Amino acid sequence: MTASAVVASATLALAACSSSGGKSATDASGDTGAAAEKTMTIIMVTHQAPGDTFWDRIRKGAEAAAAKDGVDFQYTNDPDATKQAQLIQAAIDKKPDGIAITDPNTGAIGDAVKKAVAAGIPVTMFNAGGPDALGLGAIGYFGQSESDAGLAVGQKAAGEGAKNILCVIQEQGQSQLEARCDGVTKGAAGAKVTRLFVNGRDDADVTTKIQAALTQDKSVDYVITLGAQFALDAGKAVKAAGSSAKVGTFDTNEELIKAIQDKSVTFAVDQQPYLQGYLAIDALWLYKKNGNTLGGGQNVATGPAFIDASNVEAVAGFAANGTR
Repeated sequence: MTASAVVASATLALAACSSSGGKSATDASGDTGAAAEKTMTIIMVTHQAPGDTFWDRIRKGAEAAAAKDGVDFQYTNDPDATKQAQLIQAAIDKKPDGIAITDPNTGAIGDAVKKAVAAGIPVTMFNAGGPDALGLGAIGYFGQSESDAGLAVGQKAAGEGAKNILCVIQEQGQSQLEARCDGVTKGAAGAKVTRLFVNGRDDADVTTKIQAALTQDKSVDYVITLGAQFALDAGKAVKAAGSSAKVGTFDTNEELIKAIQDKSVTFAVDQQPYLQGYLAIDALWLYKKNGNTLGGGQNVATGPAFIDASNVEAVAGFAANGTR
């Protein structure tokens, strides 16, 4: 998909580890529904970092699909790629009916994915690792192209006059985050784009480092964060630094939607994490029950699309339910 197509589609879009799922399974409205009889076990293994609320939506979607399909859903996570690979091996050892995996670092995780496939366990991948997923043997991948999303963000910021952009990375070594900033750099051709590395597990560190960068360079006119909670930190930093920089971000949560409504954040890129979690589980159920696959040999795109002042009210109610 070209960057212009991404932007066009965006404009047309809606105007810590745990061995099991934590919250009660819910449907898209947030109401608990009657769960089907459990007939299979699926384990989800992600790179969620402690305290990252983005994953609440992933899990909510996965749990809704599991409840509908009669799946014993189990969830494990670790932001360290080597430890995540170990969790995948532990999942393989349990011989489940399927494993759903995120891949922020194919060098560390790829072999574990291949082992699952070699063991005869169907694998879906989602959220991170799209370029490598099908080659590793996954039956499907559900997510956005991070490069295309970054390209669209860079073009949007440049179109609003950005000349000096700060791209804030909250976890070093994760390929999808680097791809986002790479895309921003390409999309904002002619503008200066500087990477700023912060500790995404410490909101104070995020705010302090962004504020310091804005204080040091008064010409920064746009801050791009790669997660909703970090955009909220950036908003605080902009205010504390007395900066006029705008804030844009990848991903959403209820608080972020409110920030767009009050104009402290200009836009968010929505990759529909609820849908990613839902499809990662539902696709495995369909494959086991009926041999179905989705995507026709291609990744299934769940984004990107922009949420901004033009369409924020259309998604606000869903965000309040914890599904957008």
